[in-house]
Amino acid sequence: MLADLRVPPFDPALRARVQHAIDVKTKPPGSLGRIEELALQLALIQETEAPRVEAHLLLCAADHGVVAEGVSAWPQEVTAQMVANFLAGGAASTVFAREMGCKVTVADAGVAAPIPPAPKGAPALRRAGIRPGTRNFAREDAMTPAELSAALEFGAALAREAIAEGATVIALGEMGIGNTSSAAMLAHKIAGIELAPLVGPGAGLDGEGVSRKQQVLERAAARHPRRMDPMAALAAYGGLEIAALTGACAAAAAGGAAVLSDGFIASSAALAAIAARPEIGPRVIFSHMSREPGHRLMLEALEARPLLDLDLRLGEGTGALLALPLLRAACAMLAEMATFESAGVSGKD
Repeated sequence: MLADLRVPPFDPALRARVQHAIDVKTKPPGSLGRIEELALQLALIQETEAPRVEAHLLLCAADHGVVAEGVSAWPQEVTAQMVANFLAGGAASTVFAREMGCKVTVADAGVAAPIPPAPKGAPALRRAGIRPGTRNFAREDAMTPAELSAALEFGAALAREAIAEGATVIALGEMGIGNTSSAAMLAHKIAGIELAPLVGPGAGLDGEGVSRKQQVLERAAARHPRRMDPMAALAAYGGLEIAALTGACAAAAAGGAAVLSDGFIASSAALAAIAARPEIGPRVIFSHMSREPGHRLMLEALEARPLLDLDLRLGEGTGALLALPLLRAACAMLAEMATFESAGVSGKD
């Protein structure tokens, strides 16, 4: 699926025009730092001198068979319960989304337990219908190639639908008990990062739990002892929600939307997409630095500079949502800030 997507290069003439427009604003050159960079990046992604932020959060949930090995402090049924919480609007991500004016699609990419009924008036739940969670990757591959392909296409379809409805920014959010284990494995197998420092507490493991988790992941890594192609790594160690977000990331990039990645798990989806198609990289904005220790290593491997560092470690797209005001400020600066000429302000000698 990723191989068929066309992701065009940025237009150098547009780059020059937008950079000039930024440089003649009433400020010393470069004085708005990353905001100037964001304005240029959004303009190039959207292929316009007047970029805008219409954000849509894709909140994909799925379960992980490796939870049977004791890698999480939480029981697996929490995934389904949190999906119900998303639909009811009571999760941090849905609260933040309302505050930020961001649309949300909640998607069951592969939740194992039945999802409790949503309240009347809740948004419809999108269902992939592929399988109820991945297999236990400590013992066998998490997905078959066909299952991976279906998950990629499911996420791509969600992104394409959001763009058709007017989205210019696709935010990546996830939920899945055990999914920090998948993210650690993907960083290890795709980027070649040493496994041990990638293994963290996830949603609350103590020191003994982290040690047990590392032993499980080392055993799992031995099944495929070398670095892997990103799609092979996703099939072997990924989650259905991570695969769906990988497809969404690629489809958003091909569709002219910016990708706003969240924390460790969402970034593993971006990592897989960028490793498969490097031209996707300039179209991804990394919203924040997670407290999960492997996230810094993953971002360093991607040569990415996150916008925020707020000690977040929740996931669900919360960091991406909190970064939206920065993207909006960048667009407003480009559209509304006066130039030296229009304001009658003397320029630099």
